[in-house]
Amino acid sequence: MSDTITATEIAQHYSAAGDSVTLINELVAVETLTDEQKDTVSRNVEHLEIMVAKDYWTSEDLAPLNSAITAGKAKIA
Repeated sequence: MSDTITATEIAQHYSAAGDSVTLINELVAVETLTDEQKDTVSRNVEHLEIMVAKDYWTSEDLAPLNSAITAGKAKIA
């Protein structure tokens, strides 16, 4: 099995990370989160942390991912 990831796979991973960014940003905008919403933020922050640590990124802008990680952590702190 090859460890090489294709451009299509990178795009799919970036799109999935973008979904996590959107979800985190939507929940950060909520004044008070339920425990379930906090868990959702936490899981998505963890997902983004894993994704930004990947070494296969090329020209993708990871700033929105990092911003969502910071905002999500601040919201559930």
